[in-house]
Amino acid sequence: MQIFPELTLELWGGWIFLLLFIVVFGSVVRSFPKDVIARLYDASHWTPAQRNFTRIGKVLSLAVFVLVALTPLDSTTVVFWVGSALFFVGLGGLVVALFNFRHTPAGEPARQGLYRVSRNPQWVMLVLMSLGTCLAAGSWTVLGLMLLAVICYHFRILAEERACLVQYGEAYRAYMQQIPRYFLFFGVASMGAHHPNFK
Repeated sequence: MQIFPELTLELWGGWIFLLLFIVVFGSVVRSFPKDVIARLYDASHWTPAQRNFTRIGKVLSLAVFVLVALTPLDSTTVVFWVGSALFFVGLGGLVVALFNFRHTPAGEPARQGLYRVSRNPQWVMLVLMSLGTCLAAGSWTVLGLMLLAVICYHFRILAEERACLVQYGEAYRAYMQQIPRYFLFFGVASMGAHHPNFK
């Protein structure tokens, strides 16, 4: 791992991970009906603070994308292979979570598949995939920026859960009390269920 990578656009560079993500994610989402895509990107019930944190997260993510794209890859390191493995696990999990969401009826919260172990499996898989990409790129700077973006996106997730609570009511509140926000971290099933944003 380097503090800051030597940036250059090469054939064997971090852009490969970004291209794989764009192709796979884009292909999956484009196959969804318009109403599912609308639910996927619903930004209703967001507070101004949550919108601002999301904007900051997007700027940080863009910086990560540019740095990763311009970072040559070194496949002789262990960290490259660990990062690559995390990337593909995250990408596969993201596809599964997206299809779990797609097959959920419009009037119900998603509770099947990966949604049985996380209220936000798409985000968890995106973080896992991003972590893998940063490790494969071998840059502490990129990893640090990615972690800052994750913190910002946490507030977006709060907004999305608030929107789900408004939309689905007690069904979603019961779901929040049963399933943790980020898989089984800390063994707390009701993390955030009584957050002020949900009152």
